[in-house]
Amino acid sequence: MDRKIIATAAFLGLVSIILGAFGAHALKKVLDISELNTFETGVKYQMYHALFLLFIGTNKDISDKAKKVIFYTIIFGILLFSGSLYFLAINRILPFDFSPFGFITPIGGLLFLSGWVCLFVNFYRKNL
Repeated sequence: MDRKIIATAAFLGLVSIILGAFGAHALKKVLDISELNTFETGVKYQMYHALFLLFIGTNKDISDKAKKVIFYTIIFGILLFSGSLYFLAINRILPFDFSPFGFITPIGGLLFLSGWVCLFVNFYRKNL
């Protein structure tokens, strides 16, 4: 599981850097400042959680069960939170209206919180 988590973290970090550069250069010409900020928020949270997964994959004090739960909550959190922010940011230039799907952003945020809570519970139980 550790190799899978580390490889996924590396891939998500790479994609985050690519999307950040794309936003800073290509999208800067077509989006307003608010839309760029929304896009950048998605990139930041994707990178934060790629680094979080890197920590999870390299830490031997976390149970395998907790690693699996954290891995999937963070992956789906990135897809829903960052992914929805990317689409919401570029909504004006899309051929369809993504705004009705904006409700999934906070679901992704809850998944992020769940992953962090799982890490906390894992360490709390080990220290009892």
